[in-house]
Amino acid sequence: MMDASKYGIGYFPVPPEYNGWAARDHIEKPPVWCSVDMRDGNQSLVIPMSLEEKLEYFKVLLEVGFKEIEVGFPAASETEYEFLRTLIDNNMIPEDVTVQVLTQCREHIIRKTFDACHGAPNAIIHFYNSVSVAQREQVFKKSKEEIKQIAVEGAKLVKRLAAEYEGNFRFEYSPESFTGTEPEYALEVCNAVLDVLEPSETNNVIINLPVTVELSLPHVYASQVEFMHKNLKYREFVTLSLHPHNDRGTGVADTELALLAGADRVEGTLFGNGERTGNVDIITLAMNMYSHGVDPGLDFSNMPYLVEKYEKCTRMQVYDRAPYAGALVFAAFSGSHQDAIAKGMKHRQKKKLHRWNVPYIPIDPHDIGRTYDSDVIRVNSQSGKGGIGYLLEQTFGYNLPPKMREHFSYLCKGISDHEHRELKADEVLSIFESSYLNIKGDITVTDFDFMRENDAVKINITFMKDGEETEMEAEGNGSLSAVNNALKAYTGEEYTLQVFTQHSMQGQGSRSVAASYIGLQRGDGELFWGAGTDTDVIRASTNALLSAFHNMINGGN
Repeated sequence: MMDASKYGIGYFPVPPEYNGWAARDHIEKPPVWCSVDMRDGNQSLVIPMSLEEKLEYFKVLLEVGFKEIEVGFPAASETEYEFLRTLIDNNMIPEDVTVQVLTQCREHIIRKTFDACHGAPNAIIHFYNSVSVAQREQVFKKSKEEIKQIAVEGAKLVKRLAAEYEGNFRFEYSPESFTGTEPEYALEVCNAVLDVLEPSETNNVIINLPVTVELSLPHVYASQVEFMHKNLKYREFVTLSLHPHNDRGTGVADTELALLAGADRVEGTLFGNGERTGNVDIITLAMNMYSHGVDPGLDFSNMPYLVEKYEKCTRMQVYDRAPYAGALVFAAFSGSHQDAIAKGMKHRQKKKLHRWNVPYIPIDPHDIGRTYDSDVIRVNSQSGKGGIGYLLEQTFGYNLPPKMREHFSYLCKGISDHEHRELKADEVLSIFESSYLNIKGDITVTDFDFMRENDAVKINITFMKDGEETEMEAEGNGSLSAVNNALKAYTGEEYTLQVFTQHSMQGQGSRSVAASYIGLQRGDGELFWGAGTDTDVIRASTNALLSAFHNMINGGN
């Protein structure tokens, strides 16, 4: 039985004057990004990555554009140590990339960490200790002063060892469990560490504020960050960093509001992989900025490739509805949504617009390697004529007249509903072709010849049925009218040619193909449809007429 009375507020709000972030409505520039996929992400896997998988994933992070990558906790295990040494010994770390290593504030661990970093072109020594009320009272059973002293001694040691070891080192300190710590005390500890490290123009120090466990609403964390931002010593020489987790499902909101509050840097993972509910998802953060016109400085132009590599190396799966990266995030099954998207796309094309403002689709899927046919307009029993028609037009070049598009949509939806599945683009094309296009019925035209007299067009046409040819003569106010009148005379059928449209198929070069669409209305008012294609426009319309006639006679489509 659920009992909410056992829970209460486990965080510490700051005074209301630290809410200046609320006056800002968007993030104006990207933060410094640090991937912790190789550490937080890897340690949260059921089966951690092998050395080969780590090396492959490290290359992916470089391709994306990360300049700071936390590669592990080298003092924690031989596997972690070996990975870092492999990167260094094989010169796999670009000169403009800084590797980051994590260590507790314990002397033998810090020393082994420096050993592991020997020869790295650039390295961040990230040391931490827990400072929260729960950790102080339940785990360490130490006073505030004793906990602060652990941090100070850790700072002294990393500073001394950095002078002893060859290399280009930066320092990062995290008051772990920041969100469960009194802000004034967290500030006291961080300032004590900074006094030891002495930040300067040539010695930029990172203070990282971890949301080790989400405890509050995002705006509370933002105000806590603003409190630190405005009260940290040496602020102009300090990079204020964020490391949010996602226990309440608001890791992205925590980070975005904290960036408005003065933070400079974000530690997170691709796709949000991490302990418990995960770390903050850098892809979502970066693409959110991108959707507001801010270049995030990371390259996600081939999102399907990143998903493939992530799933291969981690054996995790990207949720179908994960923002930007999921297989279905751009998918529109709803008929009204599809219709709005299709009209928006056409409006954008017609007006030659640069600015993106298509209904229901927040960014252009093409920007991240997705396509309109397989990713946006998806066909199932909920789909509508606008979306199905748009898919057929954009992917295959067929621009059906409105009523035919509606008829075709019901065909597709009926098949999807009956088979309880989605229809792929090539299946939609197959349904169109089998139902309407260049249908070879009982009656074919083997030859025709036109002659114009005054305002009329006369035709001499040869029909074939059951192997027997019959010549007919007829006339009409145009070529198609003449063919249609000849067909009526030959068959004795009564109907009305209600709809006729025609267009040139795109992308066919010098031998452009004409596509024709015809709707024949029977005496009872029912419409029957046909489509035809040919390099000759008259043959294309004749094919469409015969296809529609076949459907009318045989009760097709």
